[in-house]
Amino acid sequence: MKTLVGIETKSANKIIDNLNDLLANFQIHYQNLRGLHWNIKGKNFFELHVKFEEYYTDSQLKIDEIAERILTLGGTPLHTFTDYLETSKIEVGKNITNDIEAVNLVVTGYKQLLEIERKLLIVSDEADDEGTNAMISDFVSEQEKTLWMLNAWLG
Repeated sequence: MKTLVGIETKSANKIIDNLNDLLANFQIHYQNLRGLHWNIKGKNFFELHVKFEEYYTDSQLKIDEIAERILTLGGTPLHTFTDYLETSKIEVGKNITNDIEAVNLVVTGYKQLLEIERKLLIVSDEADDEGTNAMISDFVSEQEKTLWMLNAWLG
């Protein structure tokens, strides 16, 4: 049996599960970025306030893409904070105001997203799911560059 887009249902379900895992982790990452944007203090405030807004805006777009891909494959995207907290492996950052602590939280979040995305690349490749593979491949390229830049900032 195949999905609307021609992927074997069993394979699509595996991809949907992995995409929902990514979605939950991205939602926590997004919320961390919002909190950091609001609460950052110190000499790097202006630089990081703008940068965190850039990152959460990008994350918001990716979250929507992930949810729409799940729907395209015939699944239901996770959509409650309970689901996100139960599923996500990304640490929730609370009341972080320090620049280095904030950037380290973001770096850790991106590393965890990349780990999930690389697993998804394998699963989507095995299923011959070019749509998911292309989307995730683009995410990986962008996030690797972001990690490089954040690590350069950390020195």
